[in-house]
Order: sequence, then C-alpha cells, then structure tokens
Amino acid sequence: MYFINSIPFTFDELPHTGLHTTEIVEEANNNLAFEPEDLYQSSYYLIMEECHPLMFELELENPELLPVD
Repeated sequence: MYFINSIPFTFDELPHTGLHTTEIVEEANNNLAFEPEDLYQSSYYLIMEECHPLMFELELENPELLPVD
C-alpha cells in the first residue's frame, strides 16, 4: 500500500509466490485491511484536493527518502 498522510491511494500487486510466504502473511495480519471501496473513496478525496500523486505534480518535503526507481 502507498499512503499520503495515512490516506491510502494505491497498491502494488504481490507476485503469486509472495502470497504464500510466512513473513508476508504475518505482516499482512498485523496491518489494516482495505477494501476496494476504501481506496476508491480515499483516492477520490485526494483528487478533489488535487493531492493525488498519480494525477498531480506534488512538491515533496524529503525526496531523498523515496526509493530509487
């Protein structure tokens, strides 16, 4: 999951093999579960505020913390 100020807006799919590793299952069990409707509502909110990073150019406070991709 990717968040902006604790608001979820998108996610990356795990490879099929990753769904069955003990570490990933334990990590998932220790975090909140999100339904597609949750992502829809939070993404819509970010779009209304012009803060959705996939649709708007945003200034970052700490761009050096982003992964190299």
